[in-house]
Amino acid sequence: MNKLLVFLLSALGLLLLPLLAQQFGNGPVRIIDLALLYVLLALGLNIVVGYAGLLDLGYVAFYAVGAYMFALLNSPHLIEHFASITAKFPQGMHSPLWLVIPLGAGVAGFFGVLLGAPTLKLRGDYLAIVTLGFGEIIRVFLNNLEQPANITNGPRGIGQIDSIHFFGLNLGKSTELFGFTLPSVTLYYYWFLALVVVSVLICYRLENSRIGRAWMAIREDEIAAKAMGINTRNLKLLAFGMGATFGGVSGTMFASFQGFVSPESFSLQESVMIVAMVVLGGIGHIPGVILGALLLAMLPEALRYVAGPLQEMTGGRLDASILRQLLVALAMIGIMLVRPRGLWPSPEHRKAAPKSLGKGSMQ
Repeated sequence: MNKLLVFLLSALGLLLLPLLAQQFGNGPVRIIDLALLYVLLALGLNIVVGYAGLLDLGYVAFYAVGAYMFALLNSPHLIEHFASITAKFPQGMHSPLWLVIPLGAGVAGFFGVLLGAPTLKLRGDYLAIVTLGFGEIIRVFLNNLEQPANITNGPRGIGQIDSIHFFGLNLGKSTELFGFTLPSVTLYYYWFLALVVVSVLICYRLENSRIGRAWMAIREDEIAAKAMGINTRNLKLLAFGMGATFGGVSGTMFASFQGFVSPESFSLQESVMIVAMVVLGGIGHIPGVILGALLLAMLPEALRYVAGPLQEMTGGRLDASILRQLLVALAMIGIMLVRPRGLWPSPEHRKAAPKSLGKGSMQ
């Protein structure tokens, strides 16, 4: 009964949150929207890092693939640069939602398997270096694929991207509901929240499935898992592919929400931040990962209000953006010193062996 009450109160709070934040303007709601996107990314990376134990520093590449895929299928860019596409779509390319989400997940999953295939025998630091290089390769390609055919528009990025449409509702425009005006950022909040809920359910099902337990066996001891008959090759590829699909879906939502994408949004710093969300919250623990993603997504924005006054106190000698990054880094270091296993680690890490186990084994 207590759990049901907590669940209902939490659900009510999540439904009312954007309406309360809206009283302070669209800015706070927009920050919460982006935080929910980071929750999706962190849940996807948790499959690779938390469940399978594969350190992936190039996860932002799948985020970029999903974003550019949506941008190309829902903007006038291809029509303006390719006559053959213009002839087929004279009214413009406006791909429906039921197509772009599976396509974004599928394309990103394909790239995830493509990344995983050459790294099957790599572990630890070597795996991290290869995945980091993969992420940078994708970013460089996006930055240069404007010659000889202009596909990504290079560093200028792609704009005029359509917003999400479904059931006649345009999330890019305000709408009236029961006499209340819901702005675009609030509509996107409810859509992103629904995606997060579905993703959490998928992750819980994966964690308790045979595949999830096999991933955890590989994470703890790959040699022992292989000796027990687990096909480590296929399961590693599945982990890379499954994790990448979350990144692809997040990318499609990011492109529709921003209305503009460019290579600058998918830098190495983004990958490091997503990894930090998983580690800071608690590797392999879904509530901890969500908590870490929310904190690290919203903390830099909240510290804007601290960095500004500190910059004024120094007479403008300190750059506000650099000072904000310094404050975030100090906060992360402090948290990891106090909670080395993360803010909300998995309960399995804290379980002690039963005292009767030793006596029984001796007898």
